[in-house]
Amino acid sequence: MLKSSLAPIFFSWEVNFRLKLMVCIKSVPDTASSIRIKPDSASVDGEGLTFVMNPYDEYAVEEALRIKEKQASAEITAISLGGIAAKEALRTALSMGVDQAIHLTDPSFDELDSQGIARILAKAVSSLGFDLILCGKQAVDLDSAQVGPALAEILDLPQIGVVTKLEFDGQGRHLRGHRQIEGGTEIVECPIPCVITAQKGLNEPRYPSLKGILMAKKREIPEWNSSQLKLGEEEAAGGPGKVNIISLKNPPLRSPGRILQGDSEQKVKELVQLLREEAKVF
Repeated sequence: MLKSSLAPIFFSWEVNFRLKLMVCIKSVPDTASSIRIKPDSASVDGEGLTFVMNPYDEYAVEEALRIKEKQASAEITAISLGGIAAKEALRTALSMGVDQAIHLTDPSFDELDSQGIARILAKAVSSLGFDLILCGKQAVDLDSAQVGPALAEILDLPQIGVVTKLEFDGQGRHLRGHRQIEGGTEIVECPIPCVITAQKGLNEPRYPSLKGILMAKKREIPEWNSSQLKLGEEEAAGGPGKVNIISLKNPPLRSPGRILQGDSEQKVKELVQLLREEAKVF
């Protein structure tokens, strides 16, 4: 088990200031959806796809809600960049219990890479103010796992990634994050403000209540574009070094399984031979 040199006391806590929690979420295709690549081989056909809140972002939202349950004065803002699907993900966050939501949408935000998205998010959260930013460790569509760390770098904040347990110190000014590593657990401590990326195991996200769903449908979600964020043309486009998708392709079809014939001894002998000569296992 690894541990940093900081040693505040981490038990029950009660802060004497209002925590401002920011949760960055993304809308992604449901993992049960059938993904089709467009004829241009550079984009996914979105027609007929069901979009949901990124599963790892659900852990971030749930953790923010649990922090608020311990500190009632805390305020949670969910923020998302994207089209109509992003707004629906924000409604899910509202139905779970977050206090407010901000939708970042502008034609110039289309097709941004991870760094470009992080720059836009950084601009937005800076204008809102925050004590703690929570993100999912990665989005299940592109799996880049870069937005959270890039956001921390742009804002010059400490970060703790892939967190499976989160604790505050007695004054609510330091965090201790537990991270799973190969063969053990790493414990990292840092002051707030900071960025946390959530991993599976951090909590069990709650289901929105019927009352929460109905209330979320009625809520107005402010839309912020590049003008409201006071972004220059280059900033709105994500800045230099933009990553472009060259091509997409489906994974190769898996070969069908083979049923071995004969008695047990013959099957074992043939299996070992196949593993050695075809699968190249050893």
